[in-house]
Parts: sequence; structure tokens; C-alpha cells
Amino acid sequence: MKIAILSRNSKLYSTSRLVEAAKERNHEVRVIDHIRCFMDMGTDNPSIHFKSEEFNPGDFDAVIPRIGASVTFYGTSVVRQFEMMGTYCVNESVAISRSRDKLRSIQLLSRKGVGIPVTAFANSPDDVKGLIREVGGAPLVIKVLEGTQGIGVVLAETKKAAESVIEAFMGVKSNILIQEFIKEAGGSDIRCLVVGGKVIAAMQRTAPEGEFRSNLHRGGSAQLVKLTPSERATAIKAAKIMGLNVCGVDLLRSARGPLVMEVNSSPGLKGIEEATGKDVAGMIIDFIEQNAKPNKTRTRGKG
Repeated sequence: MKIAILSRNSKLYSTSRLVEAAKERNHEVRVIDHIRCFMDMGTDNPSIHFKSEEFNPGDFDAVIPRIGASVTFYGTSVVRQFEMMGTYCVNESVAISRSRDKLRSIQLLSRKGVGIPVTAFANSPDDVKGLIREVGGAPLVIKVLEGTQGIGVVLAETKKAAESVIEAFMGVKSNILIQEFIKEAGGSDIRCLVVGGKVIAAMQRTAPEGEFRSNLHRGGSAQLVKLTPSERATAIKAAKIMGLNVCGVDLLRSARGPLVMEVNSSPGLKGIEEATGKDVAGMIIDFIEQNAKPNKTRTRGKG
């Protein structure tokens, strides 16, 4: 098979591991910087240009999108162009866009009955105190919608601090979510790696001393964790709702069961491979081998 990986940097751990796993299975693989691509949307022969090359329908059997949050709009446009060309994309453009919109994700998960932290969203509420009250009061978590890897996430430990932070964010026109703080999680969360509707690996991430965010990029530690049937089912359901074949689903263990924090369409592989000892990259390539077929885009023609 001929596989393209859309990634800004071929030296990133996740990208290099996917390249390695593909080559081990005797596939041809290319890393393409999607930001340096441009698209020809002519009706007769849609194509993608990268540097001096032109990619046409049939040039690749599969595309693995590794689209960074800061370039979601352009990155998903490139993925959509591959879909127009009939190329199988591991995660489709619509699904990536859906998962990147935190508010939309929460609304979709809530509508389908998936457990989430109590969440409030407002543009410019007249009653900030009422907004705080809706999520159970302080302590509470305030999240900037555009933030990633724990950036733009604030824990307000008192009502007064919460009011100040909310008013400050709204003063600079930032879109924010206000969520209840799940104290019983103890500064830990669970990352489930879902591939093809199955949880293939899971790790528990724990925040460092004095920090409440457990992201590995922020100094958190990771270890192997055994999931409950409820946690496994929740992760699989969340991935299905987002429409993602490959994703990381972040869960909190709460007194009322597993709660979904986020569904990540480009999950990092380093932490979970090291914590579990599993060949996650290889499992993703195995999934592609079994599923990559031309014109298999479910959302084709639906935007």
C-alpha cells in the first residue's frame, strides 16, 4: 500500500513511529506537510500539489491525518481534498472538525447520553454568579475553547477567583466553558486509545505535585491502567459519536461513573506506548490494511 501521513514534522515521535510501523509491513509511506500543500479543485481532475509534486486520485491508498489544533481549518481542507479524490482517510475531515470544536463535542456527547462534567457556556451573562452556581460552585474549571494540551485551562478554587477569571476572559472576548471540578478524580485522568471501535490501549495520567492538569506535556506521569466495562464502553461510544476511527478519549473517574473530558483526533503515541508497552502505531497500520478502500468516505457529499 501507499500511505501518506499529513504531519508538520517527520521527526515527531508519533509520526516517526507510524512511518516505522508502515515500513515494517512493507508499505510505501510519505510524510507530507499539509500546510505546504495547495489544492486544485477543478471538476475534471481534483489534485493536491506539494512543492513540485502533484498528487492525483490513486496516488495513495490511505491518508493518516495528524492535524495540529492551530491549523485545523487548513489541515481539514487538505483532508477533504483527498476525500474528493477518493482516497481513504483514517479520520475524515468532518469528524476532525467536529472533535476540535469543544462546545459542539460536549453538546453531541450530552445529547447521546454520554457522561460529561456539568458544563456551562455563555457569551456575556448578566449574572456571572448564576453561571458559577449552575456548575455547582467553586472550585470549578474554566477552559478556553481554542486551548490544547492543558493550555488555557484554569482551576478557580474560590467563588471570587472564578468571578474574576470569567470576567477577565470575557473582557478580552475569549470563548470559554465553565465546568464542575471532579474532586474525586484526584488530579488523574484516563487516556483511552480507540482504533476501529475498540480500545486498544489505556493509561492513567497523574498531575505533578501542585498541578491539577495531568497532560504529559505539563509534567504529568503515566502508567498502565485496567479499565472497567463502563469506561471501555464510554470511550467507544464517544469515538463513534465523533465519527473518529482513531482517537484518544480522555475520561475522569467520578462518583457517578466515567465522564468524558475530550476526544482527541490526533492523539500522541509516545506516552501510551511507553506506559502500556503496546505497538499502538502498528495497530493503526493494521486497521488501515483491513479497511482502506477507494471512495470509502462515509460523509462524502455532506460537507
